Amino acid sequence: MHQSVLNKATVTGPRRARWQSIAADFGSDQRAFKQVSWGKAMMWIFLLSDTFIFSCFLLSYMTVRISTTVPWPNPSEVFALHLFGKDVPLILIAIMTFVLITSSGTMAMAVNFGYRHDRRKTAILMLVTALLGATFVGMQAFEWTKLITEGVRPWENPWGAPQFGSTFFMITGFHGTHVTFGVIFLLIVARKVWRGDFETGRRGFFTSRSGRYEIVEIMGLYWHFVDLVWVFIFALFYLW
Repeated sequence: MHQSVLNKATVTGPRRARWQSIAADFGSDQRAFKQVSWGKAMMWIFLLSDTFIFSCFLLSYMTVRISTTVPWPNPSEVFALHLFGKDVPLILIAIMTFVLITSSGTMAMAVNFGYRHDRRKTAILMLVTALLGATFVGMQAFEWTKLITEGVRPWENPWGAPQFGSTFFMITGFHGTHVTFGVIFLLIVARKVWRGDFETGRRGFFTSRSGRYEIVEIMGLYWHFVDLVWVFIFALFYLW
């Protein structure tokens, strides 16, 4: 009898350790994110889901472009601007890319000064970032207007494959919407930084605990993601 109990204990011990190991593996996420705020963790999850959406859009675009039997419009001709008596290819797109990448630099500086609790510089840099973002959206609106005037529609265009219009408006429109919302939230957070809401812990939308500028970093994560997505759009849609 005594020997039987010992045998059961010998078998139960490793089995229990194995289940404890499995439970620890499942709980590792909680330990990994224990020092991360909910705001930052949720932003990372949102960006991950957004990555899947943009990836699906770009993969669909590449599939359509490769499989179509009709010649694809030449981006250098479609997106050229007539300046100084000649067509300059992709000049507007190059300026848009420069503006957006510059805004990523100003956003990084805003996050840096936010953690230094330099309220004035943080707010100014966020406003500059918002201005650059609004400039990008304005140039994109000009680009859309130009192409629509030239006859580009989601179902047809004058230069070749009819799928060009639908993929162009879908991908650039979805990205432009992200930039627009980013500009709006940048203005909201910049106003709160300017009036000292994060120093006093004043109650309100997007206000964290007193003395913490973490929301500025969260905005920075979103803005850098938007900039990174544009790099892929620029490479795959305009340069390919």
